[in-house]
Amino acid sequence: MPDLPTCRRATWADVDRWAETLVGRVLAAGPAPEAVVGLTRGGWVPARLVADRLAVKRLASLPTSHWGVTATPDGEARVTGGLSGPVEGLRTLVVDDITDTGASLRLATEHVRLHGRPASLATGTFLHLAHSTFVPTFFAEEIPADRWAWVVFPWTYWEDLRTLAAKARSEGDGSAEGTARVLADRCHLVVPPGDVERALRAGPPRP
Repeated sequence: MPDLPTCRRATWADVDRWAETLVGRVLAAGPAPEAVVGLTRGGWVPARLVADRLAVKRLASLPTSHWGVTATPDGEARVTGGLSGPVEGLRTLVVDDITDTGASLRLATEHVRLHGRPASLATGTFLHLAHSTFVPTFFAEEIPADRWAWVVFPWTYWEDLRTLAAKARSEGDGSAEGTARVLADRCHLVVPPGDVERALRAGPPRP
């Protein structure tokens, strides 16, 4: 039987609410950040939304890698490149979409502190899973450990669907409709058969 995780599909309305909540907590804690660093790939959209709300122009990226394909860790978390811009001497907020294991955000924080030399450093995520070994300075929503689910964000929808549909296809009748039923039953992920057909036609995610 395919290894299919329970999923939670996030909407853009969820994203907007998380961004508002996160920024509100950042501003309530003290002076606003002067720079925002987004972990790519997952934290890039959240970082842009947060920077926009904070009126922060200094937005840098930091590439990290941990999850290989959907719900499958790809070895150890690692920083795979350098900061795309300087943050030296600035109040800096490092942003990711979610702390699941927390390994990526921990490594990123250490990297920014060592190589970026900011005046101060805080971290923020939209979602924080209670079992994470790293607790961000700020988060919008905490998910209890016993309610773990793979969160399908709007910016990972097609990537996740390609992976999940490829796994679910063998459990159904091989059709897009049958695969969509498996995803709904096993993953609690309700998607149109047309999206499943497109995902299967595209094949598995490319590295």
